[in-house]
Amino acid sequence: MTAKTHLKQFKQIEHKPTKAGKYKKHNFPKKRSIGLGNRACSICLKRGMGHVSMYGLHLCRLCFRDKALELGFKKYR
Repeated sequence: MTAKTHLKQFKQIEHKPTKAGKYKKHNFPKKRSIGLGNRACSICLKRGMGHVSMYGLHLCRLCFRDKALELGFKKYR
C-alpha cells in the first residue's frame, strides 16, 4: 500500500478492525498539545509564522500589522 496520505491507506483497511486499529496506532500523526503545530492565527489560520500570542491575541505577524491600529497599538520609529 503506497499513498500520499495516511487517510487513503486507512480507507483500504477500515473494514478489518484489528488491522485498522494497529495502523491507526502507529501511522496517524499524534495530537499536539504544545509547540508550533498547535498555535494558529485566529484570522488566517496560518501556522508556524511569527506568532503574536501576547495579551491573548493569537495572530500571525501579517494579520497583526493589519489590525494593530484597531487594537490600540502605536507605531514607533
